[in-house]
Amino acid sequence: MVKSELVFQSSPWFILLCLLIGGIYAFVLYQRKNNFSKVQNWALSALRGGLVSIVCFLLLNPLLRSNKSIIEKPTVVVAIDNSSSMLTNGKSKLDNLKAKIAEIKSDIESKNGSVEYQLLNETDEIDLQNLKFDQKNTNLSALLSNIKNNYEGRNLTDVILVTDGITNSGISPTYGKYNFKIHTVGLGDTTQKRDVKLNAIYANRIAYLGNKFPLQAEISAFGFGGKTTTVLLKQAGQVIDKQTITFDRNDDLKQVTFYSTTNQKGIQRFSIEVAPIGGESSTKNNTKEIYIDVVDGKEKILLVSLNPHPDIKALKSIIEKNELYELSIKNLQSDNISDIGNQPFDVLILHQIPDIYGSGNALASRLLAQNKPTIFILGSQTNAATFNGMQQTMALNIQNNRTDKVTAKVNPNFKLFNLDPEKLSILDRLPPIIVPFGEFKPMTGSEVILYQRVGSLATQKPLLTVNTNINRKTAIISGEGIWQWRMEEFELTEKQEIVDEIITKTIQLISIKDDKRKLRVYPVSQEFSVDEKVVFENETYNDIFERIYNQDISLEITDEQGKKNNYNYTITKENSRFEITGLKEGVFKYKASTQVLGKSEMIDGQFIIRNTDLENLSTKADFNLLKTLSSQNNGKFVELKNIEDLKQFLNSNKSPDKVTSIEEMNEFINLRWIFFLILLMAFIEWGIRKYIGTY
Repeated sequence: MVKSELVFQSSPWFILLCLLIGGIYAFVLYQRKNNFSKVQNWALSALRGGLVSIVCFLLLNPLLRSNKSIIEKPTVVVAIDNSSSMLTNGKSKLDNLKAKIAEIKSDIESKNGSVEYQLLNETDEIDLQNLKFDQKNTNLSALLSNIKNNYEGRNLTDVILVTDGITNSGISPTYGKYNFKIHTVGLGDTTQKRDVKLNAIYANRIAYLGNKFPLQAEISAFGFGGKTTTVLLKQAGQVIDKQTITFDRNDDLKQVTFYSTTNQKGIQRFSIEVAPIGGESSTKNNTKEIYIDVVDGKEKILLVSLNPHPDIKALKSIIEKNELYELSIKNLQSDNISDIGNQPFDVLILHQIPDIYGSGNALASRLLAQNKPTIFILGSQTNAATFNGMQQTMALNIQNNRTDKVTAKVNPNFKLFNLDPEKLSILDRLPPIIVPFGEFKPMTGSEVILYQRVGSLATQKPLLTVNTNINRKTAIISGEGIWQWRMEEFELTEKQEIVDEIITKTIQLISIKDDKRKLRVYPVSQEFSVDEKVVFENETYNDIFERIYNQDISLEITDEQGKKNNYNYTITKENSRFEITGLKEGVFKYKASTQVLGKSEMIDGQFIIRNTDLENLSTKADFNLLKTLSSQNNGKFVELKNIEDLKQFLNSNKSPDKVTSIEEMNEFINLRWIFFLILLMAFIEWGIRKYIGTY
């Protein structure tokens, strides 16, 4: 619905003056003429007078104010848990569920509402009748967060969550904050069955060669008070240790700790298995596996800052997520400068050093002389002249004590590492960070990862720059305020993911050792699930490291038992990948070889295949979680058999339409139909005179 009104920038009485001018003009031009009839004379004078009056009226520059009201009907999303644990309810109950959902949809739509479906895997088009319950894990928190993000700005009023309440991935959905009502439909059996379950294995993801490391198993049991069983620790399928436990009560929880060591580098698979006890409802949840990366040592990172700063804590959190990194933080105000850098380090981070006070300049020169990969973080206290002399990545020309506030724009042409384009959209919603005000000019060989965006204006000034083509690989973050990005990302997504990924991959990029091999064969991921294809990327190079193709590759895959599978294929410019299917879970070693320009080249590595089916670990429905979730979000919980109660609740608590008003102000002279009206009046007048013969 649109309402419009004229707004005058001068007195409306000038309209009478416009009409008077038009009348006088027509009177002077069309006084009684002998060759016109009376009717013709009056018609022509009316056309000319009206045309002149309109032109004069436009000179007053009136405005047209339009108020447009958009009415959006309430939207209800039916979120369906399509994980395989729902299959335990039986086909008849699932068919009944589908029919009831269809009834609710029809009922809401009959009252001018809108209903849409959402699944765990975010399928775009959903055929309810042919819906397959085949997802290997359940993350209800992610499902609701996706709905919240996908329907932002729309009139989403209610979400109907259909599930058994079993969550085995992500955080509990009760921790989320949602701007819509959540109604839950519970499906499944809430009865506690006699069962022994291995809940979890706790161990460090990284272990060091030759060192002992603990593996702790948490085991729960129901209905087996006084019973004894054996817990086995296996490596690559072979038993390496075992312990006996006795459950003291019918509802008991035990913890068992094993200590192991290994002299083999690389990824090692360990599993803990609880021997079955007669009468268990399921033995599929008696075993769990864990993969531990055995390494020689950590990569040491030295972070030196001018002053205490929130960015330091943010960087510490990001770096320490990776167990292969060991971080040492030094501050010029609290640490002895002469002691900084005396211990070996592999990567250097300088926060606002060199500085305008000169207090850290000598230290920076001493540390940089070790020629280690370096990250400079600039800020309001950076000394531009000294900075320019210390690196070959970016020339900086700034005005002291002047700063700018910028956000980030991803460089789509940056290809040195991969980032998820969908996740990167969060950068547009992050707060601005502070950068020095001035000119930023990347040097030869540098590549920009992020550009600076000032307001809505994307600039060519770099915000994150790397240069891997020089002797000391360097990255430059042109501003301070990463801590704000991480806080806002968590507020928006309940994760600290994309900012951490950008920083971590930048560190990895500058710290990675140069690979001069002419054959590179590697899996596109370090881990695959059993139902995924294992995909290898293949690259071959000539003596000046230009890509070459049509190379014959021999690939050997070896499992933990030593069984080998051999594959032969040829890479082309159109397809440089090779896919393998049918591998079972475990740790696999691979070895690839070829002839490059008459010389033998070989490369090897490892990858993991996991069994990601978590749905059989627990089959007891959790209605308490669903009741809590609905109660927190002004919704209603019902079991499937009482779903009619939900329909009545929705009918008696119908949400109102959302009315959005948009006001626009346009100059009247810009209206297209005014132009055509003037043109039409002039054309009719000219046509009549032409017909009469006076032109």
